[in-house]
Formats: sequence, C-alpha cells, structure tokens
Amino acid sequence: MSKRDYYEVLGVAKDADAKTIKSAYRKQAMQYHPDRNPGDEEAEARFKEVGEAYAILSDADKRAAYDRMGHAAFQNGGGGQGPFGAGGFAGAGAADFADIFEQVFGDAFAGGRRSRRTGPARGSDLRYDMEISLEEAFHGKDTAIKVPTTVTCGHCDGNGAEPGTDVSSCDTCGGAGRIRRQQGFFTMEQTCPTCGGRGQYVETPCRECDGVGRVRQTRELKVEIPAGVEDGMRIRLAGEGEAGARGGPRGDLYIFISVAPHEIFERDGPNLYCRAPVPMTAAALGGSIEVPTIDGGRTEMRIPDGSQTGRRMRMRGKGMARLKSGGARGDMFVELYVETPRNLSDRQKELLQEFCSLSGHDCNPESDGFFKKVRRFWEDVTGEDEGTRPSA
Repeated sequence: MSKRDYYEVLGVAKDADAKTIKSAYRKQAMQYHPDRNPGDEEAEARFKEVGEAYAILSDADKRAAYDRMGHAAFQNGGGGQGPFGAGGFAGAGAADFADIFEQVFGDAFAGGRRSRRTGPARGSDLRYDMEISLEEAFHGKDTAIKVPTTVTCGHCDGNGAEPGTDVSSCDTCGGAGRIRRQQGFFTMEQTCPTCGGRGQYVETPCRECDGVGRVRQTRELKVEIPAGVEDGMRIRLAGEGEAGARGGPRGDLYIFISVAPHEIFERDGPNLYCRAPVPMTAAALGGSIEVPTIDGGRTEMRIPDGSQTGRRMRMRGKGMARLKSGGARGDMFVELYVETPRNLSDRQKELLQEFCSLSGHDCNPESDGFFKKVRRFWEDVTGEDEGTRPSA
C-alpha cells in the first residue's frame, strides 16, 4: 500500500514552520494514542503514521531529503543510496522512533504518569447516603455516622510485613511498580506482575492483615451538615475513606444528602412554596390567616379583598437558609385556594341566595368575561346571534 504524503498526514502546508508541525503532531498523537483507543487497530495505525510523519518533518535534514525525493529518500537504495544509508530511516531503529512521543510530550503524559503509579496505592473513596428532613436542612445538623471501612493495620503499621522482618524492593521492576516492553515503534508500560505495582515484596506477611497492610473496621465519624444544604448535594470528608494498601494514603468519604419530602412545604432552591385554604368570606371581604414557617414559628398573612384561588402571596425572608450566605434566607410563596362552605344551615342558604340575587356583574367579573367569550364562540361557530337562539 502506498504511503500518504507526510504533510497530508499531519494536515499542514508544505511551507509550515517547525512550531506548526509540532502542534499538529501533538493534536493527532493525543487523539489516536492507544491508551485513549484501547483495542482500536485503526487508531493504532494512525498513531504510528503521524509519528512517522513527525519523525521526518521535524528533522531539518530528513525534511529536506523528503521534499526532494519523497518517500523514496527513506527506502532501501532510495535513488541508489538514501541519505541515511542503505537502510534508510528504518535503520535508525524502532526504539528511537518509539521515544518520539515521549520527547514531544515529556513528563506531562508519560513520565509523570509513571511517577504517580509508583509507591503504595491510594485507598478507595467511600460513599455514605444520608436522608435528612427539610427542617434539618434549614437549621443544619451535627451528627455522628458509622462507616464500615478499612484502616491501617496496627500490628505492622501498614507495611504488610510481620514485625521484625524486611520489606524488599521488587527485583523485576526495581521498585518502580511498572515495567516497559518494546512493541514495534512505541513502548508499552504495564503493571509489574511480580509485585502487583507496589514496587515492594513482602517475604513474611503480617499475620493480622495477611500482608495487605489494612484491616476491616467500623469507624464513627462526626459530620456537620451546613444550614441550607439541598437535595443531591454531597459533602467531602478528605482522608476519611479506605486506607491505602501497605501504608498508602487514605481515600475520601463522600456523604450524599437527600432531603425527605415535607407535608406542607415544597422547595425550589432557597424558596419555599405551600398552599393555604382561605374562607370564602375572608377572600371576598379581606382579612388575615395564620401560616406556619419552616423555622417552627407562625406568621400572620394579610388577605386582600376579592382574592381568587391561585393567587400567590410572597413573604420575604421566610424561606430556606441560603448556603454559606451568613444567615440570608429565601422567600416563602403561599398559594391561596378559596374554600367553598359545606353543610350549610337553611338560614345560611337563604342568605347566600339573597346575596346572589343582589350581586351584579361587578361582583363576578371573571364569570362575566368568560361567558361573553363563550357567546362569541357560539356565534362564530353557528353563525347565529345568541340573542335570537331558542333556549333548550
């Protein structure tokens, strides 16, 4: 199969400078790197292709030869004798080509990653689910929880070896915890099979932890739930997760908060919403009702005369505490629903009928407006004047 033009492979013009070529290589090498595309043979082939292109175009002499002769400059006997010997570029050796990626990216990708993997492994993070009431979310809460976890073994101080015995550096990886293997044009790195990536070898394992360096235990921890916490939030307790194997650092503990539904209030961020029944007379004439607040108190709310069902009243500063706001609170919104009286006495019914006979359009503006729209609708549909339509 014929090779693609190296400039085309990197996506640069033939007069591109060294900085542009390096930038194009970095972008594509990161995109097609085997670590990011495990098991993808096409991506692996593209990774090798861009590496080969960069190896030529980043070297001034090789690039000049390629510009004159193309791929033939690096093939056996290219033009009788290639500028780099009969073996062409292949004679430089696969190991040299494998180091190109590391030379460009340095420790930020390869070496830095290896250094993070050496030494004792960090312990796992833990999750703890906690349900609290809406009142507890408002006030905040100090509580204690019990968490099953692993702790550093006290018998061996976490190194996994029986006291009085030695911990040896792994002979296979030299204590690095990783070994490197050459595969074609690039180098593969993997966990040391002898020490499992720990870099050390324990000849006499601790009898308490079997050489792991940690044991199971239930710990009791004090937790402070801040005022204003919301459903779905999480609290991180650094270093309170599982202990690392053989002296490794502890993981973190994450507490996931869920707020139980409330029988009166609904929450939306710092604001609270509730519905309150209003007697028909209070809605018509105006008045006041007493409503509860989330802090355990109660407050009087004025009802304007003529209030209708669905009207929303706002009570500033009566909502939830705002998280980390120094005591500031949201608002409470009370939606009114007018309560129709039931179980009326004969006298009450008589008075209501008398009221209906005396009330005019001004007393029921919404009803009057609605039925006007209904009449216009019927006229548009039937083409008849509603005033001349016979009654049913």
